[in-house]
Amino acid sequence: MTIRIGDSIPSANLTEMAESGPQTLTSSQYFAGRKVILFSVPGAFTPTCSAYHLPGFVEHADEFKRKGIDAIGCMSVNDVFVMHSWGKSANPSGIDMLAHGNGQFSQALGLEQDASAFGMGLRSQRFALVADDGVVTHLMVEAPGEFRVSSAESVLAAL
Repeated sequence: MTIRIGDSIPSANLTEMAESGPQTLTSSQYFAGRKVILFSVPGAFTPTCSAYHLPGFVEHADEFKRKGIDAIGCMSVNDVFVMHSWGKSANPSGIDMLAHGNGQFSQALGLEQDASAFGMGLRSQRFALVADDGVVTHLMVEAPGEFRVSSAESVLAAL
């Protein structure tokens, strides 16, 4: 079942790179006690994700902070090393680069997709959500092949 507005974020492991190496945290830890935007991309280094989705959130990070957002997470079904490298190449100041290599979090959200036809296996749908203390307040899920409703500009307009 797909997560909906008013639902609590399900618990699953996420990984991000820390100075000491990969750090695992639960989604419950990540969302607890703060207002978070999480946007998910089908793959790090992919064209739309690299040219538009991530850069939009980087560009508007300060505006989100002024609107009361405490954290912005970029998530993909990639391993932590790929997400870290993508972050280094994109310089996403103010954006947490979150990996969940096996896709369990996307599955728990009900927002996974089968991209096997493109040689990519299980991936996350392109989406953005806003959660306040772990409860979804906004949810924007893209139709297949589109990039519109989950853009930084769309999320900013919804807040």
